[in-house]
Amino acid sequence: MSLESQVEQFKASFTSIRDEMMKMIVGQKEIVEGVLVAFFAGGHVLLEGVPGLGKTMLVRTLAEAVNLKFARVQFTPDLMPADIVGTNIITEGREGRKEFTFQPGPVFANILLADEINRATPKTQSALLEAMQEQHVTVGGTQHVLEPPFLVLATQNPLEMEGTYPLPEAQLDRFFFKLKVLFPTADDLHIILDRTTSGEKPVVSKTLHDSAEVIALREVVRQVPLAREIQGHAVDLVLATHPDNERAPSLTKKYVRYGASPRGAQALILAAKIHALLDGRYHVSRADIDQAAPAALRHRIILNFEGEAEGTSTDEVIAEILKSVPR
Repeated sequence: MSLESQVEQFKASFTSIRDEMMKMIVGQKEIVEGVLVAFFAGGHVLLEGVPGLGKTMLVRTLAEAVNLKFARVQFTPDLMPADIVGTNIITEGREGRKEFTFQPGPVFANILLADEINRATPKTQSALLEAMQEQHVTVGGTQHVLEPPFLVLATQNPLEMEGTYPLPEAQLDRFFFKLKVLFPTADDLHIILDRTTSGEKPVVSKTLHDSAEVIALREVVRQVPLAREIQGHAVDLVLATHPDNERAPSLTKKYVRYGASPRGAQALILAAKIHALLDGRYHVSRADIDQAAPAALRHRIILNFEGEAEGTSTDEVIAEILKSVPR
């Protein structure tokens, strides 16, 4: 298959999935596209927003559109790690012998919705770490591989709300993107009400046939060439998030305690490659890197006490970095 046809196939698949999802999701086009970018990059997504904005519906609709196995876990304070990854149970064999049998948890799916992940304790939140990074889980000393593709889409209420636990930094870094779901506009609310309070219900069509098709499209993304100077731009952005680096702007030095990890640079590159493909190009530009920066870096920057006290957001820090780093 030629390069041109690969680019067109990827763009057509991405667009058709997005359009199917927009049948159910109103006024959140940027969020839908952000989730799809992470999906084709092979990364996980953290969706943050107050309850009732359609975060759960978005994830369920994605699973329907790409025809993959879907599972949902409602995170609560009493949820245990075994409730996510599974456990060994005692069963009786054919000859009456007792033996341990592994009972898989909901993590053994292609798309896992971790609903309200910050309502569970840090111990339970960390149960996803191995699955998210290594694509397998270990139970009773035995390793169980997760079938690819595997994607975690976690929803989170804003941390200032009651009854929530901040996610550990190590787990936050495992998320490819952090997307902020905003409250809909008045026009969007009218459309939501028209769709949800009438007899008609949109039907989502399956746009992909199986997991092999998803894996093939992901491979197209990784084959997009990247010039060394464009990669250097991504490196400069990540280094500028560290207060002790000479590239850091004044806002970073004043308000940031620790900057983005190398995973942040990986997310910038992969997302930029997808943005290039969606623009019909088989090469990455600096603008593609900059476009991915807020979603890829906002959860990887840790503010210091002064930054939190002043009410500074990591998005403001990223905006300052984008202005200061040469394009």
